[in-house]
Amino acid sequence: MKWIDTHTHLNVSEFDNDRIQVIENALQNGIIKMILPNIDAFHIPSMSLTKSLRPDSIELMMGLHPCSVKENYKEELVIIRKELFEGKYKAVGEIGLDLYWDKTSLDIQKDAFMEQLKWSHELNLPVSIHSREATQECLECIVGLNKMIQGVFHCFSGTVEQARKIVELGMFLGIGGVVTYKKTNLPEIINAVGLENLVLETDSPYLSPVPNRGKRNESSYISLIGRSIADILNSRIEEVAELTTFNAQQIFRI
Repeated sequence: MKWIDTHTHLNVSEFDNDRIQVIENALQNGIIKMILPNIDAFHIPSMSLTKSLRPDSIELMMGLHPCSVKENYKEELVIIRKELFEGKYKAVGEIGLDLYWDKTSLDIQKDAFMEQLKWSHELNLPVSIHSREATQECLECIVGLNKMIQGVFHCFSGTVEQARKIVELGMFLGIGGVVTYKKTNLPEIINAVGLENLVLETDSPYLSPVPNRGKRNESSYISLIGRSIADILNSRIEEVAELTTFNAQQIFRI
C-alpha cells in the first residue's frame, strides 16, 4: 500500500534528534510523500533543510499560520509572499483562522487569510486550511472571496453540514489521528461525505492516533488512521490507501 501524509511538521524541533530516522520509518511503511506546511518566516530555513534530506519524498507548502498572525503580520506576509512566488511549492499553507487560542486577533487573522487565498487563486495552487473552532468563519471567507479555491480543510473538526459545504465547494477534508479517538464526530462525517472527499494526514508531531495517543506523532503512523477509516466505512484498508493517495496526488499535483 502507498500512502501520502498531506500535513506533517517534520521540520520542527521535536524531530531535531532523529529526523532522518523518522523519514526512513515513513518510507519503510509505505509513505511515498510527506507534505510540510509552513508556520512563519522563522521556519522557512528548516523547511528547506528538511526537504534536502529526501528531496524526492518531501514536498513543501508556504504560508503564514493563523497563530503566527501578530502585530507584525504584514511584514511576515511580505517575506512569505516573496518565498512563495519565487520558490517551488505545492500549496499555500498552513493558512486560515484559529479562535481556540486567541479570539481578539480575528480581524487581522482574516486579513492575512484573505490575502493568502488571493495568492492561491493567482498562482493556481491549492490551500491547506487551519480552522480550529473557526470552520464557519473560514467558509465565509472563501465564499466571500468569490473565486475558485482548491485544497484541504486540514484536521477537519466541523459539523456534517460544514463538511458537505466544503465538498460542495470542491475541497477536501484532511483526516488525522483524531479519527481513532472515542470522542469524535468524524465517523458520522466520513459516512456523510465518503472516501472520495478525504485525504490523510498526521499533523505530526501532534495528534498521534491510538494506540500512540499522547506520544510524539510521525508519518509512519498514517496506516493506523487509514485502518480506522476502513473500519468506519466497512471497506478494505487497501481501498482507503488507494483513493486517499489518488486524491492527494490530484490536489497537490504530485
